[in-house]
Amino acid sequence: MTRKQLLLTAAAVWLGGAVAIYALTGSSGKNEEFQPTGEFQLEDWLPLGFNRAVLYLLIASVLTGFTMNWVAKRMQDRPNKVQTAVETIFIFMRDQIAGGNLDRDMARRWFPFVATLFLFIWFNNMLGYIPLPVNDHEPLHIGSLEIPAFAIYAATANISIPLALALMVWITYHVVGIRRQGVGGYLASWVPAGVEGFAKIPIFGIEVISHFVRTISLSVRLFANVLAGHLLILFMAGGLGVILGLAALGWFTLPAAVLFFLFEVGLVATLQAFIFATLTAIYLGGAVAAEH
Repeated sequence: MTRKQLLLTAAAVWLGGAVAIYALTGSSGKNEEFQPTGEFQLEDWLPLGFNRAVLYLLIASVLTGFTMNWVAKRMQDRPNKVQTAVETIFIFMRDQIAGGNLDRDMARRWFPFVATLFLFIWFNNMLGYIPLPVNDHEPLHIGSLEIPAFAIYAATANISIPLALALMVWITYHVVGIRRQGVGGYLASWVPAGVEGFAKIPIFGIEVISHFVRTISLSVRLFANVLAGHLLILFMAGGLGVILGLAALGWFTLPAAVLFFLFEVGLVATLQAFIFATLTAIYLGGAVAAEH
């Protein structure tokens, strides 16, 4: 079978499947009960606010710590494939994220912090595309038991998680800047060299606003990209068909869901972790510079 014939056969099966499902199920009309945002609502499973977002954070924390410690204890002169992959990631974080945005002394000192941020966010993002039994909105009923159904969910799709990370970065680089330059010197560095007289006041005010906006840009960028990706997958994988009461639509849009899934896993999850860690390094470097 030629490639053209294979593609035509796949298209025929795809369209034929949609027609067959529509013939069997028809249309039940718009579904007012299903709310896509409900897939991201958090309900406490245990006291003290333990919910699925906390579960994902715990898994990501364990994976981050365990993976690095496991590899560090098994380093070999002649590396295997796992060690080679880890060393490649290490060099990337050291040279491109930390070393590319900090001087040598700062890069050496703050590399563990920046690298941990990158790996922690990356693990959280990647976990978001692995189906786990965390959907307690539509549980599986086995006898008298209600067991959470499998679903994809990311802790970073909850704004509180990226915001907490962004605030940690924001406080850290301010503390670093004040320790290096003193309060007066650090605040003075917010005004570019060459600005004199009254112009210093509005320029300083703009810098103050920009520093507060950094917490929003760091957190919202990560949150919005992860949430949007999950919503696109949800809609294309059947959510749109459920809302419209048209089961055949879910089959019709399924290829788009697969493409979105591969795009999110292959690019967005890593890219957002890279951007967050890189901006952290840039802010740390700017905090110790004599002038921004």
